Amino acid sequence: MSQFARFIWLFIVVSIAGLTSSAQPAPAGAAGYTIQPFASGLDSPWGMAFLPDGRLLVTERIGTLRIVATDGTVSAPVEGVPEVCACGQGGLLDVQLHPHYQQNGWIYISYSDKKMNAAGEATGFTALMRARLSGNALIDQQMVYTAPEDVYSTREHHFGSRITFDDAGYLFFSIGDRGVMEDAQRLDVPNGKIHRLHDDGRVPADNPFVGQAGAVATIWSYGHRNPQGLQWNDGALWNTEHGPQGGDELNLVRKGLNFGWPAITYGINYNNEIISEFTEKEGMEQPATHWTPSIATCGIDFYDGAAFPGWSGDLFVTSLKFGELHRVEIDGTTVVNREVVLKTDGRLRDVETGPDGYLYIAIEGMPTSIVRLVPAGS
Repeated sequence: MSQFARFIWLFIVVSIAGLTSSAQPAPAGAAGYTIQPFASGLDSPWGMAFLPDGRLLVTERIGTLRIVATDGTVSAPVEGVPEVCACGQGGLLDVQLHPHYQQNGWIYISYSDKKMNAAGEATGFTALMRARLSGNALIDQQMVYTAPEDVYSTREHHFGSRITFDDAGYLFFSIGDRGVMEDAQRLDVPNGKIHRLHDDGRVPADNPFVGQAGAVATIWSYGHRNPQGLQWNDGALWNTEHGPQGGDELNLVRKGLNFGWPAITYGINYNNEIISEFTEKEGMEQPATHWTPSIATCGIDFYDGAAFPGWSGDLFVTSLKFGELHRVEIDGTTVVNREVVLKTDGRLRDVETGPDGYLYIAIEGMPTSIVRLVPAGS
């Protein structure tokens, strides 16, 4: 397909999507589920992580962390949260437990770290810290990752950021291109990358660019635009990332590989200008699947609960643009089916499988901030 033809097709599809996106709650489907409200009153919930006792940690982008009890009651703000640059898309972002949380108590948080420049302007860049929970406070705070101050910027978008651990206990996290698309191809800056660390912030000696002159040693993969979904599953690392106008991607992320942004893309710019003439190039990875028009992919979760056996191992992907929850079936490393299982009037930011096997979904822009999918009749 020529670039001009691709543009015309994208324009038509985007227009149709805008007319047909009704954003209404889905009825109980073939999987036999219903939608229940769970928690209300949260301000732009961003990340979620379940504690072993069933309580739910939820970040609010404005810079507060809350604990939601098993009955949906929302706590007062947790004390000891770092100051964030709640600017544009920045703020308090993801939260994740250490895989051995019950032994060491570590909670990991990603956020847009705030610094003031010489002009007195607030600048930000993605950072990670870890801490332990004591009552309603974070204690024992430790910085795990901060970037050099010269990459901090007043730009207010594309911070990333999600956190996940692999089976060996390595920590992975994502950083967006911070609005400078060419930086995603540069190995001397952390922008537009998936990064890998030991759980305490040390750089693993076998990271792909360790020892390469000028390269950032934490980089695991590069060529990413704004990755806001990241999870290990069955020995593989998957991420979702926002494309521009079209070209949202699901990627199987591998060590040292280049995922192409902005040299290759299935999207066009927001002003309808062409970003790249190419959708593929030698030495650059293709997505496992992509969404065109864009659905604004965000948090993801591989379902590992018992309440919906028909969904076992399926990937759930949240959508900000259309308020949708997508189910993606993957056979090995191949996407074999996609479907929308939920539509709402809000922006779906994150999804997590609960200890009860229900699916919990964080929603921006609705009075009910977290809903859950439960088996019909529950």
